[in-house]
Amino acid sequence: MSGAHHFQDQAYVLHSRPYRNSSLIIDVFTREHGRLSLVAKGAKRGNAPLSSKLQPYAPLFLEWGGQNELMTLYKAETDTHTIKPLTGDALYHGFYLNELLLRLLHRHDAHPELFDDYAYCLQTLVDSEHRDIPLRYFELQLLESLGYAVNLLEELHTEADVTPEGQYCYLIEQGPVQATEVAAESLRISGETLLALAHRTLSHTRQRNEAKLLMRSILDHYLGDRPLKARELMQSRKLLRNSTPRQG
Repeated sequence: MSGAHHFQDQAYVLHSRPYRNSSLIIDVFTREHGRLSLVAKGAKRGNAPLSSKLQPYAPLFLEWGGQNELMTLYKAETDTHTIKPLTGDALYHGFYLNELLLRLLHRHDAHPELFDDYAYCLQTLVDSEHRDIPLRYFELQLLESLGYAVNLLEELHTEADVTPEGQYCYLIEQGPVQATEVAAESLRISGETLLALAHRTLSHTRQRNEAKLLMRSILDHYLGDRPLKARELMQSRKLLRNSTPRQG
C-alpha cells in the first residue's frame, strides 16, 4: 500500500477496549516505539487467532502498520521467554504497573530501559516474598525516565549527604530537608529508608512502609486529582479478605 508504514517490536498489552462490532483497540507498551494504541481487527471474537494472545503481562512480538494515526495490528506472537502468569495479589500489582504507564507515559515516546525494567518487575512479582519492593524500584525508574528524578541522597538546603540516623521530610520536586525545618504534620522519613530506596536495598517493614508513603506522595503529585483504579481495587480486595471468616 502506497504511503503505508510497517513496524515491529517487542511489546506488552497494557489495556484493551471494544472497537466497533468485533475488534479491539489495544494500548501497548513497546520497547523501541513507546506507548501506542492499535486496532486488533476481529480480536473481540473468542475464536479469533489474536484473542488468546493479546493478554496483559505476556511478552509479545507485534507487527503493525497503516497510514492513519490509529494503526492496525497485523500479527502477534508470544515471546518464547514467557513468564509465569500473575495470580492473586501479583495480578493486582500488575494492573497497578499498567495503569501507571497509561497515565504517565506520553504516546510514541520510547523508553527502552524502562521497558526492560517493566519486564523484570513482572518476573519479580511472580516469585517475590515482598512484592511491594520491586514496585518501589519500578516507580523510581519510571519517574527518572520521565525526567522527574527523585533526589534521595542529598539534603536540600545544606547539600550534605543524607545520613542513616537522620530524620527528614521530603519536598516534592526538590528533595529531603531536616524534619525540624518543616511543619510537624509533614510526612517524615528516615535517612535509612531514603538511602535504602536510592540503593535498591529495601528490606525491613519500616523501610518498606516509609518508602510506600513517600512514593505515593510523589506519584500523586504527577498523577493529579484522578485516583488510580488499581489502588481502589487492591483496597477492596484487602477489605474483603479481612472480612472473610477463617475456616477451622
